Amino acid sequence: MKKSIFTVLAAAALITTGCVSTVSDTHTFASTWGKDSVAGRYQRSLDQVYAASVAVIQANGVLIQEFIPHDNTNAVRSLLGRVNDRKVWVRVESVDPKTTQVDVQARTKWGTRDLDLVHELEKEIALQLAR
Repeated sequence: MKKSIFTVLAAAALITTGCVSTVSDTHTFASTWGKDSVAGRYQRSLDQVYAASVAVIQANGVLIQEFIPHDNTNAVRSLLGRVNDRKVWVRVESVDPKTTQVDVQARTKWGTRDLDLVHELEKEIALQLAR
């Protein structure tokens, strides 16, 4: 009886977990769903916003990977970093020659979202651009 209850609970846990898409067009483990990213638009070039994003990730944690998603042109760049033991994805995309959008997403190692960290990093990118 105890084994069957445990089996049912374990199966339910496995069903509720899964993978989600990241802002950099990759996938990661997730145990919760919902909004886990924040976007911001800036009247700056792609290179300026990308440099500010790299500086913010390096100031707050470790930059793990920089890449250009293979399905896109050079108008899109992505970062993967680790801040406060959370994985952080940053996507920088040129909307037009004068406007750039940055999307920030963060998840814990258990797959839960961290919107507080996402908002903080997005604001720090804006402050880095203002300097």
